[in-house]
Formats: sequence, C-alpha cells, structure tokens
Amino acid sequence: MQAVTEPVIDLIESVGELGVGALLALETVLPPIPSEVILPFAGYAAATGRLDPVLAWAAATVGSVVGAFILYGLGRALGYDRLLDLSRRRWFFLLSTADLNRGHRFFAKHGRAVVFFGRFIPLVRSVVSVPAGIERMPAPRFAALTAAGSGIWNALFIAAGYQLGENYAVIEQWIAPVSTAVVVSLAAGLVWLVVRRRRAVDGESSDVVDGDGSGEPSEPELELTSR
Repeated sequence: MQAVTEPVIDLIESVGELGVGALLALETVLPPIPSEVILPFAGYAAATGRLDPVLAWAAATVGSVVGAFILYGLGRALGYDRLLDLSRRRWFFLLSTADLNRGHRFFAKHGRAVVFFGRFIPLVRSVVSVPAGIERMPAPRFAALTAAGSGIWNALFIAAGYQLGENYAVIEQWIAPVSTAVVVSLAAGLVWLVVRRRRAVDGESSDVVDGDGSGEPSEPELELTSR
C-alpha cells in the first residue's frame, strides 16, 4: 500500500484541493486508489494549514460525482435491453434472465437507497453506479444521491484526519479489513453466479440430448397389431 500512498500524498501536496478532487474521481472509477488514504491525509493537511478543509471537502465531493457519472454513463450505454439479450445467450455466464429481472425489480424498488448507502461501502460505491445507469435512473436524482452520500463519507474522513493529525494513517488500518472483506464477498458472489449459470446452461444442454447419448431424436416406435 505504501507504493500507492506516497504518490497520493505527493499529488495532494503539490496540487492542493484540486488534487483531492482528481484523486476522488479516479478512486471512484479505479477502486484500488483508496479514499481511506486520500481523505484522512487531506484532513491532516488542512489541520497543518496546507489545505482549506471546506474546499478540500467540496473538491472531493465533486470528484466523487464526476467519477460516478463515468460509470453511470457506461451502464446507460449498455442498457437493460442489451443486457437482457446477452442474458439469453448460452455463452454469457454472468447473469441469467431471471437474475437480471430480479435485479431490475429490486433496483426499481430500492434504487435510491442503494445509490445513497452504497457510497459508504468500499468498492460498492464504484460498482453501484453501473446498475443505476443500466436502469436509467434520472441523472439529476443520481447526482443528488451521489453527492449526498459521498459528501457525508468525505466529510467524516476529512474530519477524522483533521482530528488525528499525524496519526491519520491509522484510519487506513481500521478500514483495510473491511475493504478486504467486501472485495472477497463480491468476488465470491461473482464466482457463485458464474458457476450457477454454467450449471443451468449445462443442464439445458443435457435435456436436448437423447437418453442414448447420440444427440439424435429417436424414431417413433410402430405398434404392430394382428388383424
């Protein structure tokens, strides 16, 4: 993590509040750049007079919204209809049509909460923008929910870094196990979806094969009767 932390600190020190915003935009699109490093250091830099805390928070929130809209745009370009068509193809092992329909209904009912609260969960705050775009959540609503959730998250971590001073790095140590658990859980969920989809496709394939293994339909048997 040191290889990531040092360039982040150097950029913030050289560019200031704009660097915080640029890094948060990148962090939203590229989750390996951790906001748990960016924001506490921005708070520490504000405590030492090198940054304005309000401007750093505003830049971070704008950067979060900009990054989220990049992924939202990708989801919108993909679209529900195209994803539905992909889900019907045998080689597409990520989601079945039933999975997609369940997700569609869930997001239609809980989409606002998902977008807002997703901003508080590492990695999820990046991923959640894609289904919002797929489901074509209105852009003003998406922007407002993202700004609200990200604004709270950014304020908390900047304030923590401000209070902790030179010990701001301990925040990363607290958050690292949570981030790892989230990544592992999402990866396990993805593997489970792929395996389940693959088994379903294999099951459908076996159904079309005749019991003798030839794959050819059997000829109907003729019943012989004596007259």
